[in-house]
Amino acid sequence: MATFRKTKTGWRAEVARAGVRASKVFPSKREAQDWASRKEYEILNGSKISAKMKLRDLFERYSREVSSKKRGYKWEALRLNRWGKSDLGEKSLSELSPADFAAWRDARLQKVAPSTVRREMTLMGSVFSVARREWGVIGDSPLTDVRKPQEAAPRDRLPTSAELERLELSAGNDLNNATARAFHAFLFAGETAMRAGEIVDMKWEHVDLERRVVDLPMTKNGTSRQVPLSRRAVEMLERLPEADPVFALDSRQLDVLWRKVRDRAAVEGLTFHDSRHWAITQLAKKLDVMDLARMVGHRNVNQLLTYYNESAEDLAKRLDG
Repeated sequence: MATFRKTKTGWRAEVARAGVRASKVFPSKREAQDWASRKEYEILNGSKISAKMKLRDLFERYSREVSSKKRGYKWEALRLNRWGKSDLGEKSLSELSPADFAAWRDARLQKVAPSTVRREMTLMGSVFSVARREWGVIGDSPLTDVRKPQEAAPRDRLPTSAELERLELSAGNDLNNATARAFHAFLFAGETAMRAGEIVDMKWEHVDLERRVVDLPMTKNGTSRQVPLSRRAVEMLERLPEADPVFALDSRQLDVLWRKVRDRAAVEGLTFHDSRHWAITQLAKKLDVMDLARMVGHRNVNQLLTYYNESAEDLAKRLDG
């Protein structure tokens, strides 16, 4: 652990790690702290760091060898490429310190939500983990001591009956119209807890109306899943005009048209993903927790608490049932 002392000429930073001691005086405490963080990192990792390799080289290799094999390749590749072109990417691995990433985090928080920064820091952490464990080009990760932004409270936004009526008027009932199908997809998601990407990718070869099952060959988690369909969900599919994929919409169209329907209906703060939250809240009244987790694709049942929103009043009524 580094120590800092005020002197007549500035601030003295003193570092003692792994039997190595070093000290230096700086005009400001911030400069002393930055130097101490970098020095500790060098002491712990000096023999393992490739001095010539830049951080952008690490990002490029990870994108090529690791990200390319993932379902979320595009999201990761875009960010790794952007970071590689930044000032941070230009730094050599031997120059990096926790302070560099703390400064990057704070700058990102001025532009995007804390949840986005948390996901990006998780990706960066994965890069350093592979670089340490498999490639042997660093010792400890410079992200280890960098605090992630606090996780935001789970959303609890559910559509009201009045909002659903306004949304239906905004979308119209003609399912030959793409706008109406976008709202129909929202209702279908609210019945099945399927994600937007799963709905737009659904083809008729994946649907068995007799067995009332949708087979999802690939989900967000990188695994397959079978979704049971209620009678209402089957009726919703049967109402759709003949097309393949089933809803005849791609992800971009669904996003744009859903926003159009919502804004025209003057419904504020409701996202398409809130349909999943809405669905799980309703399904929790019918299924036990293990069956519910299997249906919606959560491996960790604790994740269901993010979406489950039964009110205390409703729970009180069920206690007397």
